[in-house]
Amino acid sequence: MSRVTCDLTISLDGFAAGPNQSLAEPLGEGGERLHRWQFEEPESNAAELEGILAAGAYIMGRNMFAGPGAWDEEWRGWWGEEPPYHAPVFVLTHHPREPLEMQGGTTFNFVTDGIESALAQARKVAGSKDVAIAGGAQTVRQYLSAGLIDELRLHIAPIVLGAGERLLDGVANLKLEPTEVSGTRLVTHVRYRVIP
Repeated sequence: MSRVTCDLTISLDGFAAGPNQSLAEPLGEGGERLHRWQFEEPESNAAELEGILAAGAYIMGRNMFAGPGAWDEEWRGWWGEEPPYHAPVFVLTHHPREPLEMQGGTTFNFVTDGIESALAQARKVAGSKDVAIAGGAQTVRQYLSAGLIDELRLHIAPIVLGAGERLLDGVANLKLEPTEVSGTRLVTHVRYRVIP
């Protein structure tokens, strides 16, 4: 069976997004700084970037797709017409919607019956490839709390956000074994095996 992985960039103080997330600032105030490593040092972080996009299917929360509130049926998500996933993406939501096919092989599928259903659907289409929990923080917390992630790959940016969406708030009894550490001036990559 394929593994369930999660790549997430966080600040030194544990935030995956800054405060006051909105349509204009989906990562919150200052949140864009988290991801400088991906855009300013792509060659130095090539293996990590490749790993993020190697899954056979992805799961994300509704806010990571389009923000909170009722659907705007014209909205096609934050990701542009050709999202980077190039695989099926399962979006956790309470608002049903028909699948949304994008360029490059990404199809957003909207799951209204919980995290286990999304994982079962993702595993079915991923085949032998991994299933990646893409975020955001609330979705990752749900999967970690349920013991459904095998490998957590944190990309720690050397910034302090001070407020926002913290990754591990409310996650109890999490046991992690670090298996690999690397980095550059803009990020420290830590790969953890989640111990059941």
